[in-house]
This record gives sequence, structure tokens and C-alpha cells, in this order.
Amino acid sequence: MTSPSVPDDRQRADEWSARPRLVSSTLKGHHHVLHVWPLEDRTWVKCREPRAELLWFDRRCFRSEEQLLRALKEHRIECVPDVVDIGGVDFQGFIEGRTVGTRRWWSSRRVPDAIFDQLVDLFRETVRITPDMLKAERRCESQDRPEDGDTDSFLERLIVFMQEQVYEPNRPVFEGLFRELGVGDESFDRLRKRVYGLTRRPFCLLHADLHRKNLIVDPRGRLWVIDWELAMLGDPLYDLATHLYLMRYPAHQENRMIQEWCRVVEHIRPGSSLGWEQDLPRILEFKRVQSVFTDVIRESLKLRQRDDLNWAGLPLAAARLHRILTAAAEPLGSKTVPAHPQIMAALVRWHRQAGTRTGTRPKPVPDAS
Repeated sequence: MTSPSVPDDRQRADEWSARPRLVSSTLKGHHHVLHVWPLEDRTWVKCREPRAELLWFDRRCFRSEEQLLRALKEHRIECVPDVVDIGGVDFQGFIEGRTVGTRRWWSSRRVPDAIFDQLVDLFRETVRITPDMLKAERRCESQDRPEDGDTDSFLERLIVFMQEQVYEPNRPVFEGLFRELGVGDESFDRLRKRVYGLTRRPFCLLHADLHRKNLIVDPRGRLWVIDWELAMLGDPLYDLATHLYLMRYPAHQENRMIQEWCRVVEHIRPGSSLGWEQDLPRILEFKRVQSVFTDVIRESLKLRQRDDLNWAGLPLAAARLHRILTAAAEPLGSKTVPAHPQIMAALVRWHRQAGTRTGTRPKPVPDAS
């Protein structure tokens, strides 16, 4: 079970709660609405309900996030939520605090040194966990488990996933829009040529989604890391690249994180940072292209309001897509990027065409659990 279901497990937690009416369902994460309960020992637990308005375009490696969290605790990674068994159902402990994504820290994008150092410690802890150490059950196919150190195959499987599970199922609806924005089948071939030839590095545990809203600082200043459902085993440099891409550090702090990451992972597992100078830019190119295919779909859908177009949100959506396309222009092989007015016009045309056909709801990644 990836997470407790709603409302059945919510009812079960109510029965165990010290104050069952004190349930909050107004806490929204990036992918979930959180339902929170206080237990008799003053522990708070949470149950996550997927947000209906968001789509999932991410590959899962582990069958149960709660099982993974238990395994991490066994390996003495303490910055993750506890797991509480309530009537045979696992619930995650709720961490009180504020995310690193709050306005207090986001305005300058700089992360306070005390939090920065704890992030470095997290990388030190995860790089020591090898694929053979974790007892958590995996759900990914055998071809998605390349030989330890085969970084090329690791990234290739992520490209295959993006092509076969994100682009192809949604091509009937979005192909015209993708074409107007300068991307299509050939984009994957170009990307493969750009990223092939990575240096071999020993595999380890990756969080694979270390962004500001998944980092919580409690009242004592301790950092907690939540949302491990996208965790995987693979190239340690991929975790750093994803973290840098999502965090958007100021330049000086990004450079410091790279240097600190290299220092700690090499100390724990020599060879983990090998070839980073050549490979980090290439993995970041993959992340930029990945954003094109997922964000074009998401931004397009956000503009739809029943049978009408959200005209007020159109300029902002086009501006976001322009930034994403510009960042990915080189690995996509795009000689020019559509200007802001061209992107707005393409979104309007897609909206009008989508309104004339049925079955235009995009296809999220299938749940194989």
C-alpha cells in the first residue's frame, strides 16, 4: 500500500484518535491533501489523499512508502517521519514545522547555513545505503533495475519512462501543441545523444524529489525530509542534479552544495562523485527536457475552466512555458524558442481544438501497485 486510503482508513484512525473531531483536511501538499489526527499519546499522524486536480507523471520504485520509511529507520536515518500501526494500517507521523519553501526563505532562494548543513548530512546518510541493504519491497520492472554502477542504463530507463508513459499516452491530445512549441518524437533521440556516455558510479538510495516543500524545519531547527514515494536506487549524481534543479539555489550556494556533496559522498563511498564535472550538466539537461513534457500538459490543463479558457491566467502560463522551453532549448535541439505571444496563441488554439473532441483528459502514469 503506497498510502492509506480515504475515507476507510480515515474512519479507522478516527476510532483510535484521542480527539476524533480534531481532524484537519485543509493542509495541502504538492500532490496531496493531508488529513491529520491526534492520538492518545499526543502523537499526530497523517493520511494523504491525492489532489484530484494534479496529474502524476513519476515512476515509483518502492511498493510502500511506509515500508521504506521503516527500513530507513533501521538504517538510522532519523530525519524521516515515524510510521505508526493503527489497527493493522500504517500511518505516517505528522511533522510540525514550516517548509523551506515558505516566503521567509524563498525570497532570496538562499537556504540558512544550519539547514544547508543538514541537507549535506542527508546526502551523507543516503549514499551509504546500497541496493542490497534495503529490505523494502520494490515494484519496478526488472529492466528498471540496471546493474550497479550502470549510470547510462539508469538514465536511459528514465528517458524510456518519459517517452512511453508520459509522452506517448498523451500524444493524441497534445501532439499539436507540442509541435507548435517545437518538441516531438525526435526530441528523445536528440536527448539520448546529449546524455549518453556517463561515468560509472556505485548506486545508492535516492530521494529523487528533494525540493523545498518536502523539507520541513521543526521549532527546534531540526530538518525533516518527507514524501519518499519517488525514492529509487541508482546514480547518486542524479539525486544531486534533481535537488539542484528543484531548489534553485543562488549561484554561490549551488556551487557550495556541489563541493560539499562531492566531499561527503567520496568520503563514504569512493567513486560516487566520479566524472561529476562532465555528467552533472548532462543530467540537468535531462531534468530540463523532462519538465517540458510534463509542464506543457499541466499548464495547459490549468487554463481550462469547464468549457471556457482562463484568460487571466494565460499570460502567466505562457511565461512559465517560455522559461521552461528556453532552458531546454539546447538539449532539445531547438534553434528558436516560440515567443511569449506565440505560446499564448498556441495554448488558445489547443484549448479550442480540445473543446471540440471528447476524451481529452490526459493519461497519468498507471499505478502498478
